[in-house]
Amino acid sequence: VQLQASGGGLVQPGGSLRLSCAASGSIVSLLDMGWSRQAPGKERELVADITTGGRTNYADSVKGRFTISRDDAKKMVYLQMNSLKPEDTAVYYCYGDVYILREGRLVEIDLWGQGTQVTVSS
Repeated sequence: VQLQASGGGLVQPGGSLRLSCAASGSIVSLLDMGWSRQAPGKERELVADITTGGRTNYADSVKGRFTISRDDAKKMVYLQMNSLKPEDTAVYYCYGDVYILREGRLVEIDLWGQGTQVTVSS
């Protein structure tokens, strides 16, 4: 049972990246999901989240530049990041509430994925 984040890398200021979060294992469905990030020497902060109904919420620092989306059929969550800035450099984590199948029953749990590094530098 895990959330696997991918898509990070090195990009120049003004560039774009698309992060993906794949749910695997005995995860039956995704509930409210999100992305957070942690820069060196700083606390982890919310970047964006999305409800099961598709309602989204963004940190002020990324509004208008980042877009969170989901594909429930594929059990995937995405973060499209445009107009990247050096201050966006951080490890990005996928997280959320999911339903898993445990001993024949649906159980709701919280999950955090491993991070993916995003570095914005010229």
